[in-house]
Amino acid sequence: MILADNIIALRKKAGWSQEELARQLDVSRQSVCKWE
Repeated sequence: MILADNIIALRKKAGWSQEELARQLDVSRQSVCKWE
């Protein structure tokens, strides 16, 4: 899935974990996991 690949690539480029991305977006880690 292209969107999921982009989310993963950008998150890793920023050096963020799923937890950190979730905190930055004010969503749950589970939401980030579902997106990826």
